[in-house]
Amino acid sequence: MTERIIQELIDSFGKLLMAGLKVTLPLTAAAFSTGILIALFVALMQIAKVPVMRKLVRVYVWIIRCTPMIVQLFVVYFGLPNIGIKFTPFVSAWIVLSLSIGAYCSETVRAAIESVPVGQLEASYCDGLTFWQAMVHVIIPQALRTAFPPLSNSLIGLVKDTSLAYNVALVEILATAQRIASRTYDYFWLYLEAGLIYLIFCSILTVVQRKAEAALERRR
Repeated sequence: MTERIIQELIDSFGKLLMAGLKVTLPLTAAAFSTGILIALFVALMQIAKVPVMRKLVRVYVWIIRCTPMIVQLFVVYFGLPNIGIKFTPFVSAWIVLSLSIGAYCSETVRAAIESVPVGQLEASYCDGLTFWQAMVHVIIPQALRTAFPPLSNSLIGLVKDTSLAYNVALVEILATAQRIASRTYDYFWLYLEAGLIYLIFCSILTVVQRKAEAALERRR
């Protein structure tokens, strides 16, 4: 590694970090928040056994889980404009990542809800609560504690999955590294530096995850 490369990495570090703070993390937060709401809805539709909705959400989960995310991203960003629907790169990535998180996490949420003893739901009925009231006030709060670790892992994975948005011209960490490398031709070092930024972000989230899990354990 020469002095020129070292100086180049120092100069580019701030640009990559800002791309992560301005694009990667906001995209992660937006997609995860929406995805969890979708996952909760899908899980409840399956547990409630609403005939039509149950079939529809199962088809949704099947499609999302059985097709590559990059294909979904291309369909939304490059394909939909052919029928008059156009989204910005950020919105396209947000839609696809949200749908992906929703499909995968729905099984986690469903399993967590079903892990709550049936007696909890029956006791809620005895107290005069409806099915949905019981879910919101009794079952889901308990289930989310069980689902927290796998959902946290999904969040960390989502940070890395945002790099796919590079393919639709969203200037996040990887795209920023690519732009700098196209001028300097130091692809190896810049891609390593981009990986370092992802490593830093995911490591911080891992620490937060462990502390949150410890706090939840103490409350039980």
